[in-house]
Amino acid sequence: MEELIHGHEVAIRLAVFFGVLGAMALWETLAPRRELTAPRALRWANNLGLVVLNSVVLRVLFPAAAVGVAAVAEAKGWGVFNNVSAPRWIAVLGSVIALDFFIYLQHVMMHAVPALWRLHRVHHADLDFDVTTGVRFHPIEVLVSMLIKFAAIVLLGAPVLSVAIFEVLLNATAMFNHGNVRIPPVPDRVLRWFVVTPDMHRVHHSVVADETNSNFGFNLPWWDHLFGTYRGQPRAGHEAMTIGIAEYRDLKHCVWLPGLLALPFVGSGGGYAINRREWPHADAR
Repeated sequence: MEELIHGHEVAIRLAVFFGVLGAMALWETLAPRRELTAPRALRWANNLGLVVLNSVVLRVLFPAAAVGVAAVAEAKGWGVFNNVSAPRWIAVLGSVIALDFFIYLQHVMMHAVPALWRLHRVHHADLDFDVTTGVRFHPIEVLVSMLIKFAAIVLLGAPVLSVAIFEVLLNATAMFNHGNVRIPPVPDRVLRWFVVTPDMHRVHHSVVADETNSNFGFNLPWWDHLFGTYRGQPRAGHEAMTIGIAEYRDLKHCVWLPGLLALPFVGSGGGYAINRREWPHADAR
């Protein structure tokens, strides 16, 4: 099973990527949550152009990718699950959950460290919030994230199967929870106990600083509840809230690909601080 997945990982990921992208695009067309402020075709062309660039960079620099690192760690006997006699299903499930926790911590770090925030603001500077926002990241941030993921895989001794599952889940849920889609309140409340929903993650893309620094989860919502970074709703409501970064509202830096690539190197790092409690309206959580 794991050899089959290892040999066809790229095909599986591509199939899931295009399947989820198409499904979310259709959902956004039939039941949009918000009106878009920037031309959709222009945003999609540049956001997906960034995805293509990132894919090429990763294949050149890391041809084995995360699954390959897991295979090497298993062969060398590195990491926790390669040195304990846990049942295979526990190793797989435990690794998927632990990797998601590492992604949560990494996301917090991207907001807490000024140099990393410069990279991560490419993701946040999108003037709208839709399925392509979920895959819009600066190439340097993608490389940093991949190195952190490699370290987590080696530390855990994560099985190849768990890494393949995690990679597919992370990609799929990132597109889902960035969807400009309308989910009725009751199903949304139920889903939030198991997966980060679009309404939950949209709060994180608010221009309001304390809302930006909340809801860091990409897949599982539990970490935000556990560590006090959960916020239920934006103060202005989902239709009226402003998406993006207050300092950047122009198409040059927020939409066009050359501007996105240059964004980490222009302007100030911003004044973000993680989970500040002295901001007004703290009772809005």
